[in-house]
Amino acid sequence: MFRSRLFLLLALLACSTALAQERPAATPEDAAPQPDRTVLFAVRDTCELLLDFYQAAPDAGPCADAPRKPLIIHVFGGAFVTGQRNQPDDRIWYRELADAGYNVATIDYRLGMKGQEFKANMASLKVLRNAIQIAVDDLLSATVYMINNAAAFGVDPDRIIVSGSSAGAITALQAEWEICNGMEPARVLPEGFNYAGVMSFAGAVFSLQGGVRFPQKPCPVLLFHGTADRIVTYRKIALFGIQFAGSDALAKKLAKIGANYQIYRFNDRGHEVAASMRRNVPEELRFLEENAIKGLHRTVDALVDDEGLPDFGWSKLTARDLY
Repeated sequence: MFRSRLFLLLALLACSTALAQERPAATPEDAAPQPDRTVLFAVRDTCELLLDFYQAAPDAGPCADAPRKPLIIHVFGGAFVTGQRNQPDDRIWYRELADAGYNVATIDYRLGMKGQEFKANMASLKVLRNAIQIAVDDLLSATVYMINNAAAFGVDPDRIIVSGSSAGAITALQAEWEICNGMEPARVLPEGFNYAGVMSFAGAVFSLQGGVRFPQKPCPVLLFHGTADRIVTYRKIALFGIQFAGSDALAKKLAKIGANYQIYRFNDRGHEVAASMRRNVPEELRFLEENAIKGLHRTVDALVDDEGLPDFGWSKLTARDLY
């Protein structure tokens, strides 16, 4: 029983490599928008980390008259094994956000599960925990870089939103959770800093310290998740002080503390919601303007039936199909 539950926990904690490989590219490389610039933001022992920057349209969005615009930092998905910051279909979304008045930075991060053999044991759990943490560390480094270079990029450092898909959504939510818990990795950020918002597409928070808690109220949070997601759990998995809290569990926590949050629950849909960024732009833009930028407390808890959501063959996958 213990081994079975541990396997389930380990498998559900990661998004699959297969998902990243099987998602069809609808947009040819040469037809996708190009970033306005690409810069080096960090050097690690094993690699250099780059970010692509998409400049906000000057006269668009809720900060149209401001000399500095809000920034969205996006973290791609891919099981902490694969993925890329410049996937062609995603670049269309980045440019849509930029045209709506938001600077966008899409970042590299270290893939801590790459080359790792995944087994149902505690050693694999530690490897996965490390993979999540180094991804968070790289996100925080990118955040510090953009804060330090805000003037050069035309970024308002008080209005930085973080976004992520699948493994990237885990990274984004984990970073916010670490900030709210005053954890050591988050101390690289300027004192008192927090994101202006988080957008999560099929994400979760991983805790080795028991139940997921928010001693400090988090920034506004936007959650998208399929209720039948069998890759990144929609609810939660708990085992001996370890908890993996999906969007449903997080929404309950956020409601209990009176946080500013929204959740869109895609009825009977699976992990394909992780790739729904372009389909949900209207909801994203309203959250960005009202909750993140204006600070309005606008709560949404919606059950969405969306038969038109692209499937990519992901809805039927289970953890055991992947490992």
